[in-house]
Amino acid sequence: MTVHVVKSGENLWSIARTYGVSIQSIVDVNGLPSSGLIIPGLALYIPDQQPIVRFYKIKAGDTLWKLSIQFQTSVSSILAANPGLDANRLYIGQNINIPSPVKPKMSTLGFIVPGSSQTFLGSFEAIAPKVTFLAVAAYSFTDEGYAYLVMDDTAIVKRSRELNVIPLLMVQNTTAVGFSKELAGSVLGNPVYRRNLVNSLVNLANQRGYGGISVDLEFVPPPQRENFNTFLRYLKAAMGNLILHVNVHAKTEDIPTNPIIGAYDYKAIGEIADIVAVMTIDYGYPGGPPDPVSPIWWIAQVVRYALTLIPAYKIQIGLPLYGHDKVVSTNQYKGLSVLDAQNLAISTGAVVQFDPVSRSPWFRYWKGTEEHIVWFEDIRSYIEKYRLIDQYQLYGATYWQLSMQAPQNWAYLDKIEVIKTLT
Repeated sequence: MTVHVVKSGENLWSIARTYGVSIQSIVDVNGLPSSGLIIPGLALYIPDQQPIVRFYKIKAGDTLWKLSIQFQTSVSSILAANPGLDANRLYIGQNINIPSPVKPKMSTLGFIVPGSSQTFLGSFEAIAPKVTFLAVAAYSFTDEGYAYLVMDDTAIVKRSRELNVIPLLMVQNTTAVGFSKELAGSVLGNPVYRRNLVNSLVNLANQRGYGGISVDLEFVPPPQRENFNTFLRYLKAAMGNLILHVNVHAKTEDIPTNPIIGAYDYKAIGEIADIVAVMTIDYGYPGGPPDPVSPIWWIAQVVRYALTLIPAYKIQIGLPLYGHDKVVSTNQYKGLSVLDAQNLAISTGAVVQFDPVSRSPWFRYWKGTEEHIVWFEDIRSYIEKYRLIDQYQLYGATYWQLSMQAPQNWAYLDKIEVIKTLT
């Protein structure tokens, strides 16, 4: 596993020669627009056969000898990967690197909005072995709580089953103008409407061949917090063998009155749901100032808080497959895929910077007199996020959304054993 950050004056020929790989393999793995143009600061994922570096948190009773056996490596390899590590002074909670042929195990869940990409079904086959669940964002519900199909999901569910990916019916409290707190509040606050929503969701999931339900109710009014819990309890009880997946906004403390995070009772939801997906995305949000989309320091705080209330084996964290292109003077926003962000940097001749605190890449470019700053993800920032999953032994990752291209992410998942069932 090698990451090469391009230096001024380098070209793909010299980089390929250094690592003993072909130029075309670097182009393909990184989704480069051509073999003739790269820019300083660009992080390239080099395809090789090197073992993955596991990220491990020391527990009581651990020794390097025991860890070398567990991870099928040697004490000398562990020491080489951790300069300055004293084998005789390990402490509980210490983070170390372990080069190992033993792949980490985790689940993955991709979100897809039907119709968001005309080519998705054709390209899905290539990444399907790396996807455990597919949450199909195609459902909302009426003012009386009856779930209904917004966009045709037939072909996606069929293809998901064919490719051994578990499809989940994703329901959102959306109207023609986006998420509606009023819709969520009125239905959750009415016992009859709540029951309508439970029954209609279970019926639709069974009728349309889903393996479970992914609940994505956002901006739920805080006074409906306990009613939301009640809805989830009834839903889980009615689902039989179907999987209940619940999406929650990220937070680092419980503020029950907060209009965005207040309705999410992490402890109760963690007891009810099979999987809890914490949306560790959009720290830098549309309409806000240029900021990293998913800074690692913030994700770490969210994860540590979540672990006090939700079992690690139920937690997924969100990894964005997109970046934010913002006009500095106005915060005017444009979303673009990770690949498009990378290639925009190349086409504009920008120099990619890597922020050491957020562990996220960014660059600046100009359109006339208009200054733009783009925060996005690359192989370095993805590795940091997978490191957290491995360190804390979380259940896995989610990706918004699969219509957006991020070839480095999918290439890295070759180093991971993706769980293909709910375990």
